[in-house]
Amino acid sequence: MFRKKTIFQTDVANKTVLVRVDFNVPINDLGVITDDYRIRKALPTIEHLRSSGAKVVLISHLGRPTSKQDVACSLAPIAHRLDDLLHTTVLFADDCISADAKHKIKELQPGDVLLLENLRYYPEEEANDPDFAKKLAKGCDVFVQEGFGVVHRAHASTDAITRYLPSVAGLLLAKEVDTITNA
Repeated sequence: MFRKKTIFQTDVANKTVLVRVDFNVPINDLGVITDDYRIRKALPTIEHLRSSGAKVVLISHLGRPTSKQDVACSLAPIAHRLDDLLHTTVLFADDCISADAKHKIKELQPGDVLLLENLRYYPEEEANDPDFAKKLAKGCDVFVQEGFGVVHRAHASTDAITRYLPSVAGLLLAKEVDTITNA
């Protein structure tokens, strides 16, 4: 049984919740997602947060971009796929720490979902830079770790971020830890 605090033990009503998901999915040369398994697995956590009145901000990486101009690593196609899966408009910010991204976070209403652009466009992400983590945390009230595939990494969005926000596990992370523990 998972022994850490999860979203079920956290009041998220009217709070801005930053969720680290693992949306590192295959996208072909035409920008089409060829396997959305990881996206679909995060839906129960996202839907729980939305139905609980949270303002949901999703962060992820995709691939290993060489620069911010590496459009093949943009999360924009994932925002469009989330529109379909969640049956709502998922907002998208073309940066993860810009003034525009922070403005979009501030304007969120309960139940809204915003996906921020690829964390790895910034080398500070993989460097576990505390200033980068602080910028990610700005405007948010709670951090949810939902990306089991990245939880072992000491990156700004998995490690340093926990120094700036109260942190809990998402449903998928709890389920996957239980599965491994029971194996």
